Amino acid sequence: MRYLLALIAGGLFGAGLLISGMTDTTKVQGWLDIFGNWDPTLAFVMGGAIIPMAIAWQLTRVRTPLVGGSFPKPADPKLGRNLIVGSIMFGMGWGLVGLCPGPTIASIGFGGWQNIMFVIAMAVGMALAPYFGRALDARLGAR
Repeated sequence: MRYLLALIAGGLFGAGLLISGMTDTTKVQGWLDIFGNWDPTLAFVMGGAIIPMAIAWQLTRVRTPLVGGSFPKPADPKLGRNLIVGSIMFGMGWGLVGLCPGPTIASIGFGGWQNIMFVIAMAVGMALAPYFGRALDARLGAR
């Protein structure tokens, strides 16, 4: 049951990304190009995601997951070096390539070698991130 629900949720998420244009790199880069030929349509996609998610987080305070376990706690709102550096790196990658992790995975099914290369580079980056994080902490001091 748990895997079936995960498959359905993942399928809906991927379909939403495809329908909204989030898997189209030129559309994403157009949205990020605020000083050029800006395309504001993805702002509606983000709003359409943020509003229901804010409601869902409020509902999880008094409920339990359908298939067991527990909901994750909300992230610590503390603004720190890791959040700032990670956000900058995420934004740079998103702006250069025009994809973030969710749409990248969704676009593998119809993408070419560029998407596969990006997924491999993303996986390598995710694997190396803890090592670079520890090296940065050692060099600059603990968090």
